Amino acid sequence: MARLLVENNASEDETALRVQAIYRQVQRQVFWFLGATLAAIVLTSLSLIRANRRQFAELAALSERRRELARQLIAARESTLREVARELHDQFGQVLTAMGSMLTRAGRHLPDASPVKAEVHEVCEIAQATLDDIRGLSQTLHPSILDDAGLEETIEWHVATVSRQLGIQVTYARTGASRPVDSAIGIHIYRVLQEALNNVARHSGSGEAQVRLGFRDSLIELEIEDHGRGLSAASERRGLGIITMSERAELLGVSSSF
Repeated sequence: MARLLVENNASEDETALRVQAIYRQVQRQVFWFLGATLAAIVLTSLSLIRANRRQFAELAALSERRRELARQLIAARESTLREVARELHDQFGQVLTAMGSMLTRAGRHLPDASPVKAEVHEVCEIAQATLDDIRGLSQTLHPSILDDAGLEETIEWHVATVSRQLGIQVTYARTGASRPVDSAIGIHIYRVLQEALNNVARHSGSGEAQVRLGFRDSLIELEIEDHGRGLSAASERRGLGIITMSERAELLGVSSSF
């Protein structure tokens, strides 16, 4: 009986050793699996990080190219408008001025009772009204007053012009200590004001608007306010004017809300 007990104890020891060996083997396999999984996660994460960095770099480059294209398009547009405004003012303006002068001189040689003199006088008035319209259109296309008198007087002139031509009451207020504004910056501010007031007249349904120009430290703040119905969601998505105003603000490197 004693020998059989020893043999049984030896058999139990061998079984325990086999179980321990199997456990260690399984443990090593689990460790290898966890290590491989962790390595795969790390490699995948690094790959995603590199891919994201490349995509962000491509998006940044694309955004910069878009800004540069917008800058070129806006510069080309301003150059074209400047040339058209100059041609209207110089060529057509000179022709109409000459016509008015010639008709005035011709009218002096006609008898006061002559019906022709009345017609000549009427044609002179039409020529003068057309000349005034052309000068106004020339200023609207490219305000030479911006180069000559500065941003503040340009805004005052445009507010008065909009009130007269579009039939809306626009009030203007300036805050802060005024200072000269470079015309390259001023033209963008003027165009934003121009488009915003056009939107008020076309879309808001309001007969009043407020324009505020503020100088604060090194900042210039332009605010246009009305209490109309505003733009529809579809107009805000597709409106070229809204997009152009946003691009002009972006070119100036300032925050905007339209």
